[in-house]
Amino acid sequence: MTAPTTYGLSSEARNLHWLLTNLVEEVPGIQSVAVVSSDGLLLLSSDPDLPHARTGSRGDTPAERSRTARPAKGPRGSSADLATIVSGIGSLTVGAAKLLDFGGVKHTMVAMDEGSLFVMSISDGSLLGVHGSAECDMSVVAYHMALFVGRAGHVLTPELRSELRKNLEAESTGSAR
Repeated sequence: MTAPTTYGLSSEARNLHWLLTNLVEEVPGIQSVAVVSSDGLLLLSSDPDLPHARTGSRGDTPAERSRTARPAKGPRGSSADLATIVSGIGSLTVGAAKLLDFGGVKHTMVAMDEGSLFVMSISDGSLLGVHGSAECDMSVVAYHMALFVGRAGHVLTPELRSELRKNLEAESTGSAR
């Protein structure tokens, strides 16, 4: 995770970290995950460089995976890149839904040659974004995202969003909590 330290965080924040870690570890093919606030700020993220976020067979050793798996492709730079993409797609689809008068957007799936991108509404405009490998099962990813949203939606209060944002800022500047 980008912010693996949960020391000093509330139990709700620690639970959200646990839910995100579980999503990444349990769903094959997920390369990175971002939780983004309604104003596009990264709140929580997985780390695409961790072995559990790479594609490859489950149950083999990290050394075997590094020899056989394709290098992970995806947003370059930082987890903020995924947050930017998720926020932009979320904004675009909300605008399209308003223009078409079809109601609120529940989720968006983009299938590409080398991977997939999933965006799902959590609450108050917050979004869950998942970047999956080309081999991921889109229905399994969508199902597990819906579980995450169902569990996280009621705890993602303005206070918790503020706490998560401050935690990310503190860790990015190198200050200890």
